[in-house]
Amino acid sequence: MSEDSDLFKEMMADVKPLQNDTAELKRQFQSTESHAAKRQAAMSLDSDDPEYLSIDHAPMIKPDDVVEFKRDGVQEGVYRKLRLGKYPIQAKLDLHRKTLKEARDEVVKFLKQCIRLDIRTAIIIHGRGEKSNPPALMKSYTSSWLQQIKDVQCCHSALRHHGGSGALYVLLRKSNEKKLENRERHQKRMS
Repeated sequence: MSEDSDLFKEMMADVKPLQNDTAELKRQFQSTESHAAKRQAAMSLDSDDPEYLSIDHAPMIKPDDVVEFKRDGVQEGVYRKLRLGKYPIQAKLDLHRKTLKEARDEVVKFLKQCIRLDIRTAIIIHGRGEKSNPPALMKSYTSSWLQQIKDVQCCHSALRHHGGSGALYVLLRKSNEKKLENRERHQKRMS
């Protein structure tokens, strides 16, 4: 044992101790003012104003692009399960042959109804929009709207058998009643 100690001291003989032994820790993610403003501006489905969701502008995406959106606080496992289509689809909305205004109003009405009925997983079929001008118009707007609605926890392009890049899986927040029910269930398990 003392041989190891002697060897260690010999190896460390020319090592100089650090003068400053404090390290600066940087947060991995720093929330900017624009992040805070976006979070604050997100529309709540409790509000009766679907006009908040613009039909004048949305970031344009391509017909084959995969849509991925996850709000802060959503667990990776939950998001992965949604992305892989492992949650049962409890409700479905098809936006084919709708104008942007009709689609926006339908999306808001549909999601409000899902929340009221305690539906957490839904699919919205928007189509790929290969023939629309510009391409993927409905897809781009639908994706943008969902990201602006606070009650949408995450969304992802569907698997091929559910419509692929022409549809979105949507996970909605739990109702307060469901949160309480889960908390009570976990409390019973702990005791």
